[in-house]
Amino acid sequence: MRRDVPLRRSLLMRLLAVSVLVSVCSIAATAWLTVRSTTVAIQQEQGQALADDARTYDALVGYAATHPNWDGARQAVSDLARKIKHRITLTTEDRTPILDSDTGPISLPAKPTAVIDPLSVDGALVTDSPTDHIDPRAVGPYRLTRTEHDTLRSAAQRRAACLRNVSFAITTKIVESPSGRPRVETDDHGLDLSSRCDAPVLDGPTRTEAKALTRLGKLVHTCLAHQRQPDVKLGLDFSWTPLPGPAGVTSQETRAGGTTRDVPAVATSQETARDSAKSRKIVQDCVTSGRREQLAPYVAPTALMFVSSRGSTPSTIFDLSQSNQARIAGVAALVLLTTVTVTALAGIRLIGPLRALTGAARRMEEGDVSARVDIERGDEIGRLATAFNAMSERREQLENLRKAMVSDVAHELRTPLSNIRGWLEAAEDGVVEPDRSLMTSLLEEAVLLQHVIDDLQDLAMADAGALRLHKERIGVPDLVAQVVTAHTGSADAAGVALTAHAEGHPEFLADPMRVRQAVGNLVSNAVRHTPRGGSVRVCSRLDGDHVVIDVEDTGSGIAAEDLAHVFDRFWRADKSRSRATGGSGLGLSIVRKLAEAHGGTVSAASEPGRGSVFTLRLPT
Repeated sequence: MRRDVPLRRSLLMRLLAVSVLVSVCSIAATAWLTVRSTTVAIQQEQGQALADDARTYDALVGYAATHPNWDGARQAVSDLARKIKHRITLTTEDRTPILDSDTGPISLPAKPTAVIDPLSVDGALVTDSPTDHIDPRAVGPYRLTRTEHDTLRSAAQRRAACLRNVSFAITTKIVESPSGRPRVETDDHGLDLSSRCDAPVLDGPTRTEAKALTRLGKLVHTCLAHQRQPDVKLGLDFSWTPLPGPAGVTSQETRAGGTTRDVPAVATSQETARDSAKSRKIVQDCVTSGRREQLAPYVAPTALMFVSSRGSTPSTIFDLSQSNQARIAGVAALVLLTTVTVTALAGIRLIGPLRALTGAARRMEEGDVSARVDIERGDEIGRLATAFNAMSERREQLENLRKAMVSDVAHELRTPLSNIRGWLEAAEDGVVEPDRSLMTSLLEEAVLLQHVIDDLQDLAMADAGALRLHKERIGVPDLVAQVVTAHTGSADAAGVALTAHAEGHPEFLADPMRVRQAVGNLVSNAVRHTPRGGSVRVCSRLDGDHVVIDVEDTGSGIAAEDLAHVFDRFWRADKSRSRATGGSGLGLSIVRKLAEAHGGTVSAASEPGRGSVFTLRLPT
């Protein structure tokens, strides 16, 4: 305990020194970076940058709205980049470059400046953005032909001349929409002169527009049918009017963008008004989605716009005043004090668990296999403590298994040696005659002793990785038949029917002697635990790229809690069972080692009272 005090103080001092040094360096670097980034931020006027971004966005959206692809946009992108003095990069949605105003490697920011999609305009970058977010310049199939444009232009000029003749105070102006359709605008909105200057060709749709409206109407009708809504009639400006319905239902004309104009009808209840509003929203959504679907082939694909610096190093114009210097110094001192305090508290909190781990490790070093630490934390120290406890528990289990194995080995060797010694002493004292039966009994004990030693040697070689296999191509049915033939005598003596069954004639590459040893151990184990009148069945088959050998018996079965231990060394379900009925307890362990040496597995399934099935799987 006393030796730990200087160690704790030394460790704490080191942590404090390192933390102070790191904190000073980090604060100095942060202050320098802050000054540099502030200089650049001041130089780049944010207001101008936002205006440039909006102007660039509007220009590129306009190009995308009037072109089906980006093939001819290189010159436009270069001109925009030259005007705003920044680099403009266009990429696909998966960041594959489309166009770049500059040459050289591209380093894209994590977030794009804007998304160029004329069918989903960003209202934050466009003034007076339409409510449906579709750029008005995206006209697609509504663009008039040259003949239609000239015809409507002449009609508009005649209407303008008519209006000027009616009243000299009226100022007229002909304005063309992006589709090429002209309209006459006047500055006198209080005077209705449409009837006196009528121009039906100017107010009705052309053949091109009618065809496009018909296609849009089908798309909207399909959408409304899916929503179980009645059909509507579309206008040239994409307004819509519900078709005539039952009497008493409010009729409204909804313009493009969702605004409505009431048509005289019987007043409705509040619930009907809510349903009507919901219905109008559904219709408007269908009109918008239909327009997007109709215009999609005529606009450029969605692109990501990145506006970045061209790489020139800006000059520093930021001058630190005395007030700014005092503010930075105060912040640096505060950060330094906070860092030192937090580091000291973290170091103190770190030493306690480390001392506990050190003490437990020393106890384990002195032979205490039950050493544990009680640390419940979710950080690295907590995980280290959990790993230490798991290691200590595993070491205690291995120590217990080692002691049990030594005891079992001593027991297995003591019994045959005691029998041999007893009989030899009796023969030496003249108590028994050294006849043939005595020699036979001594030979049986020696054979049993040799069997245990051979099993232990096989396990030791398998554990050391020195178990050599002499593989050759062998047939599974022949191997199973040889094992069954070899154990038929012992099975008949025990009153057990031993049979073999093979599906097909699979072959595989393995050591025939070791595989016969493994299957033989399973068969002898099954015969030993099957009562008289029972049966043992050995089945072989091919399952994918594995050869499967099942040994089924009708014995007493194995309890579920014992299945996990059947392949452990010297393990017996019945601890009081004699060697004559229980074997040495090493046969199944050898089977597992032999299976693993071949790259296979062995498993057991059992139901008490109905028998067991041991399955050996070996790769072909």
